[in-house]
Amino acid sequence: MPTYAYACKDCDHAFDIVQSFSDSSLTECPECNGALRKKFNSVGVVFKGSGFYRTDSRDAKGSTVSAAPAAPAATAAAPATAAAAS
Repeated sequence: MPTYAYACKDCDHAFDIVQSFSDSSLTECPECNGALRKKFNSVGVVFKGSGFYRTDSRDAKGSTVSAAPAAPAATAAAPATAAAAS
């Protein structure tokens, strides 16, 4: 269950409370019965364990470049040489 932070608009009393997702938000301050507001903070994402690294999907050599594209480039140069010889 998540922990939510609240602050009172009237007396500045701040507190945290554990609530279910289905529970409604609190509206009344427990100290002065004033209006509450829910505080929102940025959430840090932490990935733990293996499998979250860029290199995990690569082969054992660590290279993703294949030699196949180099062969067609050499083939493309051959017709130009043949045309120049004519």
